[in-house]
Amino acid sequence: MTLELIVFIAAILFGALLYWRESQGNKLYRFFNKLMYSKELQMKPEDKKGFVHQQSFLLRLVFITFLFLIGIVVARFLIPIDLATISLFASMIAGTVLGTYLAGFIFKSSEVIDEKSDSFEDVVQDTIEKGKDFIEDLKTKSEAPEEIEVKTSDTIEEAPEEPKKSARDRLKDKGYLQ
Repeated sequence: MTLELIVFIAAILFGALLYWRESQGNKLYRFFNKLMYSKELQMKPEDKKGFVHQQSFLLRLVFITFLFLIGIVVARFLIPIDLATISLFASMIAGTVLGTYLAGFIFKSSEVIDEKSDSFEDVVQDTIEKGKDFIEDLKTKSEAPEEIEVKTSDTIEEAPEEPKKSARDRLKDKGYLQ
């Protein structure tokens, strides 16, 4: 169990390394693409797709499984010890697939942060300025109510108030008292 856990963690790191390497350049994938397809069907020069970079889950799983299958066959011939068990094989595949998705998430989020960092700084500055303006408005409102009351009482004539009904009259109107 300990060996499987170590292999799983190492496979996650390997998957992240594999994803990063293919995001930088996909020459091996382009080579196989040129071998397999005619000139019209070959991938375009600006296409970044690789074995694991920008692939769907199923194709990514197939390519990684094929890679580890070749690695285990080579290891079986070079090392006569039965080290490549099925559980280690499954741990390596699952860890590598998980590592590729983890690396994709990290790279994608770092790109988004880099793109939005300028606008984020502007948003923070705007928020700080609005906060300062709000505090200034609160300070002026707390100092100015006396002036406002004086101005309103001098310039606006108050409308005569209607006489209010007593509680007894209101209850009689509602029909609760006679």
